[in-house]
Amino acid sequence: MLATHQVSATTALRAVKVLHTLAWALFAGSIVALPVVAWHRDFVAAAVLIAVVSFEVLVLVANGWRCPLTAVAARYTDDRHDNFDIYLPLLIARYNKQIFGTLFVAGILFTLVLSGIN
Repeated sequence: MLATHQVSATTALRAVKVLHTLAWALFAGSIVALPVVAWHRDFVAAAVLIAVVSFEVLVLVANGWRCPLTAVAARYTDDRHDNFDIYLPLLIARYNKQIFGTLFVAGILFTLVLSGIN
């Protein structure tokens, strides 16, 4: 006999929020690390970080500038605050793309300047 296990909406939402927060931390950490590795002249690591974040940007573009995990989280709650799907303060969640997009572009430019590529 197979037992069926139904996860509560609260538990499912919590799991999605944890996963989304971990993914966000990976990408935000990569953006913050970019100028640091460039400063240390590790341009291979910088290129890897740029590629990782660029992949995430492509995923966002393909999904109408929304993380696919947002749609998953939306299945488990009617809440639509900017941070309903992630464990971030409301203002950071609201302006996440502007904050980290700006930092990412600045990090790329910083890397290019330090590498001598014009």
